[in-house]
Amino acid sequence: MENVFKYFEFSSFFKDQSDAFSKNEIAYSELNAEHFLIFEKDKESYNLYVSKYAGKKAIGNSEPEILELIIKDYDKSNPKHRVAIRRYFE
Repeated sequence: MENVFKYFEFSSFFKDQSDAFSKNEIAYSELNAEHFLIFEKDKESYNLYVSKYAGKKAIGNSEPEILELIIKDYDKSNPKHRVAIRRYFE
C-alpha cells in the first residue's frame, strides 16, 4: 500500500479527532481546494472515501460537508480498485 500512498501523494497517516472516521488513522490526497480522497486505516484494512471540507486543515478535526465511501477494504491488486482511485486524478 505504501506505493499507492506515494504515487497518489497521500499525506502521512494521523489520528482522526472528528469522529467522522471513528477515531481511526486517516491520510488524504488533495483533489482541489475543497475535495479530498481519504484513506481510513481500520485495523488491517483500508477504506477509501471522497470528501468535501472547507479546507485541508479541517480534515480530521471537523465533520466533512460531504463524505462518500468509494471502496471498502481497498485491495491494490484488484483492477477495479485501481481504476476507481485513478479516475479521480484524471
